[in-house]
Amino acid sequence: MKKRQVVVKNNGSNRTSSASTIQRVRYRECQKNHAANIGGYAVDGCREFMASGEEGTAAAVTCAACGCHRSFHRREAVDEVVCEGSSTSNV
Repeated sequence: MKKRQVVVKNNGSNRTSSASTIQRVRYRECQKNHAANIGGYAVDGCREFMASGEEGTAAAVTCAACGCHRSFHRREAVDEVVCEGSSTSNV
């Protein structure tokens, strides 16, 4: 089973320096309240989202551990700088 990651690349538009930033999205613990219909509060303890199927299928948004939709899991965005450097250009 694969963990799903969404990668967004942003390239710097500055001519003198360039840096690539990758924003990764991770889905953490499940926050679904399983006892909402009886007026209580209970979560299942699922620690991290694990996709039930391959990316691009309907099963990719269902958690293999707890069986709920990915939207019930806490979303965490992490920005990472991949490459830093400077370039010379004559303008």
